[in-house]
Amino acid sequence: MVTPRVEDYLKAIYCLQDGDVPVASSQIASAIGVTQPTVTTMLQRMDDDGLVHYESYQGARLTERGEKTALKVLRNHRLVELFLTEELGYDWAAVHDEADVLEHHLSEKLVKRIEVLLGSPVVDPHGEPIPTADLEIRECETQQSLAECQEGTVAVVSEVRENSTDVLSYLADSGVSLGTQLEVVETAPFGMVTCDVSSTEKPLSLPTDVAAEIYVSRPAEPAENGHRQYNEA
Repeated sequence: MVTPRVEDYLKAIYCLQDGDVPVASSQIASAIGVTQPTVTTMLQRMDDDGLVHYESYQGARLTERGEKTALKVLRNHRLVELFLTEELGYDWAAVHDEADVLEHHLSEKLVKRIEVLLGSPVVDPHGEPIPTADLEIRECETQQSLAECQEGTVAVVSEVRENSTDVLSYLADSGVSLGTQLEVVETAPFGMVTCDVSSTEKPLSLPTDVAAEIYVSRPAEPAENGHRQYNEA
């Protein structure tokens, strides 16, 4: 049986993994908040259980079984986040920690009922794709990170991959949410991206590492990520 702690590792590796490149134990340690020796011990056990391919000094890659388990946890997590915001009135900055706890304790029957209640959504409150019941995930190929946008680019926010409560609260206080239109007015060489926010008509300056976690699409593209626009057409 896969324990909640192992599920946390699998989810972290899935989110950090880039293709077939192994995820370093230092990255996993930082994501989960434990020491590298602790990660090494856990990865060795997970390798024995067939959940990851682990090599010392190289890192870990998910096996097919490990990836399916990670996607199941992500599906639970993102549906819970959406349920909390849409049905219980949670702010998008407050749902991540709650979902981290609940994601491990939901039956498939309950998850399906939540999905039906929400109208078969395709993205969570932050615009991240929700895996289907078949554990397939649809990525948007037409969006790019705000940090990659050139000056003068006008686009709408379609996904925010940053989980920090402080950052999400700051974005909300600055008038930024899914579907908000931004115009990049300056990309400073010392690491700041400044945008005009259409909803407030005020400038917003973000460090490049934060801007890199905000994904945008062109305004002309149909946005499936606006408030209460979480459902398939």
